[in-house]
Amino acid sequence: MAEPSGDGRRSAREDGLRSPGGDLRPVATNRRARHEYWIEETHEAGIALTGTEVKSLRAGHVILADAFARVDGDEAWLLHLHISPYEQGNIQNHDPVRTRKLLLHKREILRLGARVQQRGYTLVPLRIYFRGGLAKVELGLARGRHTYDKRERIAERDAERRIARALGARDKGRPSSRRGR
Repeated sequence: MAEPSGDGRRSAREDGLRSPGGDLRPVATNRRARHEYWIEETHEAGIALTGTEVKSLRAGHVILADAFARVDGDEAWLLHLHISPYEQGNIQNHDPVRTRKLLLHKREILRLGARVQQRGYTLVPLRIYFRGGLAKVELGLARGRHTYDKRERIAERDAERRIARALGARDKGRPSSRRGR
């Protein structure tokens, strides 16, 4: 590990806050979004957070299930994202479901706003992660799936599982051709 800087402070890399395999440290994923929506494109956005929100996020205390993003004029907002209050926080602790500002370029916001105005599109957070010590959210431009699409997808996964299970059972029951040699 690197030596701490001369003033006694340690960097985020020295504290182990960044992932060892790269600069991306996942916090939470919204698996339900991929089931409920067709994701057409994704965008990375920063999130404006308070100090206790960042600490709680680093601890992984976040729920993405009901969250969505909205474009109002030339600003983008993340709504219904639940970040639990920080346990060691004081009276200045944050509201768990407050509206949070998304940090995007103005051109991106206007383009996303135009796409969301089209019938059936919405902005859904797919995952939250830290990149270079900064909290980021991956937004998906999504279109809602119909119930029959969801059922088809579930049936396809079940069929794939059954095939894999059958092939695995078939291979276990038969001796390998290499063993007898």
